[in-house]
Amino acid sequence: MNATAPITQDVLTIPRKLPEGAKRNIVGLTRPQLHAALVEIGTPDRQAKMRVGQVWQWIYHWGVRDFAQMTNLAKDYRAKLAEHFEVTIPEVVNRQISEDGTRKYLVRIAGGHEVETVYIPEEGRGTLCVSSQVGCTLTCSFCHTGTQKLVRNLTAGEIVGQLMLARDDLGEWPVMGAPKDEQRLVSNIVLMGMGEPLYNFDNVRDAMKVVMDGEGLSLSRRRITLSTSGVVPEIAKTAEEIGCLLAVSFHATTDEVRDKLVPINKKWNIKALLDALRDYPKLSNSERITFEYVMLKDVNDTDADAKRLVKLIQGIPAKINLIPFNEWPGSAYQRSDWERIEKFADIIYHAGYASPIRKPRGEDIMAACGQLKSATERERKSRAQIAAETGA
Repeated sequence: MNATAPITQDVLTIPRKLPEGAKRNIVGLTRPQLHAALVEIGTPDRQAKMRVGQVWQWIYHWGVRDFAQMTNLAKDYRAKLAEHFEVTIPEVVNRQISEDGTRKYLVRIAGGHEVETVYIPEEGRGTLCVSSQVGCTLTCSFCHTGTQKLVRNLTAGEIVGQLMLARDDLGEWPVMGAPKDEQRLVSNIVLMGMGEPLYNFDNVRDAMKVVMDGEGLSLSRRRITLSTSGVVPEIAKTAEEIGCLLAVSFHATTDEVRDKLVPINKKWNIKALLDALRDYPKLSNSERITFEYVMLKDVNDTDADAKRLVKLIQGIPAKINLIPFNEWPGSAYQRSDWERIEKFADIIYHAGYASPIRKPRGEDIMAACGQLKSATERERKSRAQIAAETGA
C-alpha cells in the first residue's frame, strides 16, 4: 500500500450494517443521525427532536449508559430503546500511571483491536490525547506508532468513547443534586494519538460534533487541536466542517529531510503544505497554527534549520512547539542536546514567534509524544524486528 495514498472509509471503518438482531451503538451518532435512528424504530417525527435532546443529555452530560435510568422517558419507550440500541464505549484493558501523573489507557475496540489514549494533567487543565486509527499508514521514521501497520479507522463512537472512558476513570461526570463544578479535569482534546486524523475525516468530524455540542460533553472548538502530517486536500475541509485549532507535524525545513522523516511530504511537499496552511486561520477563525517540530540530534536541529523555519512560515499566524525526541526501542534517532534545543528556540523567539519546548510527559510508561503503540503489537515484535522496519 502506498504510504501516502488516501485511505477510504469504506475499506477501513467497520461496516454500518449490523448482523440481524444486533443492537446499534448510539455513541458517536450526531444529532441528525440519532434523530434518524429514533424515527427508524417508530418514534413519531414530531417527537424525535425532543427525544434526541433527552437521550443526548443522559449519555453525554450525566454519563448514563442504561436506558432504564433515563427517568424522564416513559417506561415503555425506555424498553423500546433498550431493545434496539446500546450505549457502549471501548474497554480499558490496562491503565498505567506515570510518576508525573500522566495516565495511559490501553483500549480495546470492536474486533479485538487495541489503541492507546493518554491523559496529561496540568495545573488548571487536563489534556486528553486521542487516537483516530489502529496503527498508521504514514511510516514517519521517528514515530513508534508508524512501525505498526494500519489496521482500520476508528468509528466516531470509538473516538468519542475515549473521552467518555477517561471521564469514567477520573470520576468527572456530574452528580445529580450536587453543586455544579466548573473545573474540568479533561478540558482539552488533542487528536495526536495513533493514526492520521485526516485519513479518517468523516468519523473524526462527526466525533468532534458530538464532543463540541453544548448540551453534552461541551468542549469548545478552541479546546480541540487536530494534528496532521500534511494531508493537504483535507485541510480546508477541516477549517470549514470542524473549525478546531490545527497543528502540523512539520519536523524539517527542506524537502530532502522531510521526505525521510515524514514520507507524506513526497506527495504534498513543504510548499504545497504551507500554501494550504496560509488560508486556514481565515477559514476557521483560528488564532494561529501550531507547528510541531521534533528535535533530532544532527538531523534537523542546526541554526540554519531554525532560520529556514522562520522564513518558511513568514506570514502565517503561528507558534512552534519544539518536542525533544522521545526515544523508543529500535529507534534510529537521538534527542538533540538540551543546549542545542534552547539555542534553536532562541532563534525562533527572537524572530517573533512563540517557541515553547514541550516538557516530556509519561516517558516512563511509553506515553510521550511519538511513543504510542498498542501493547499487543509491541510485544509481538522483537527489538531487532522494529529496528529493521525503521532502518535503524
